[in-house]
Amino acid sequence: MFVWIREHVRIPGRIAGDGRELAVRLWVVAWLTFVWVLLWGTVSWANIIGGVVLALAISILLPLPRVPVEGRIHPVSVLWLLVRLIIDFFVSSAQVAWAAIRPGYRPLGAVIRVRVAIKSDMVLTLAVDYLNLVPGTMVLEIDHRRRLIYVHVFDVRSDKKVRAFHKQVAFVERMFIKAFERDSEWHPSPYHGIDDDYHHVRNAERAAITAEQKR
Repeated sequence: MFVWIREHVRIPGRIAGDGRELAVRLWVVAWLTFVWVLLWGTVSWANIIGGVVLALAISILLPLPRVPVEGRIHPVSVLWLLVRLIIDFFVSSAQVAWAAIRPGYRPLGAVIRVRVAIKSDMVLTLAVDYLNLVPGTMVLEIDHRRRLIYVHVFDVRSDKKVRAFHKQVAFVERMFIKAFERDSEWHPSPYHGIDDDYHHVRNAERAAITAEQKR
């Protein structure tokens, strides 16, 4: 539907952006309309029209900062990601509860620095939310330029648990890239310089590693 709108309806570039930007804007209007109808508790044309008008007014008069859309959403991968989030939530809850009541056992927490290959700020935020929703992990800081996250982990008493944490983060990273920003579909947004920063740092690191290997 969005492809048809883009090809047949002329919309000013300032309003529409590219097709994916338009899809996000329409989704926001639809979601705000749904919330408005939900608050009234009755599905009627008056409530629906009122919700659309209110949603458009909010979008125009109180716009949020532009969040670039730089990849494509893959519903199957997103569904699998949600399933894994539910599984991780319950498994981690059980592990944290057992560590808390286990006789004579004192969990050893630590802050671990991890580098991620996620390029988009939007997707990185979703990945951080994933880690924060899973009991036992809490993201404390994000290094935007170097793509580093600092995560407090509830219990890393053994090397095995440290490796398990890194394995979990690597899995989350792969799943979010697969769901939202596959390399074949990625294009940098013109609205900010994040991708230039990201690739500048990555290229500088590769050059440093290459120089070190030649020594």
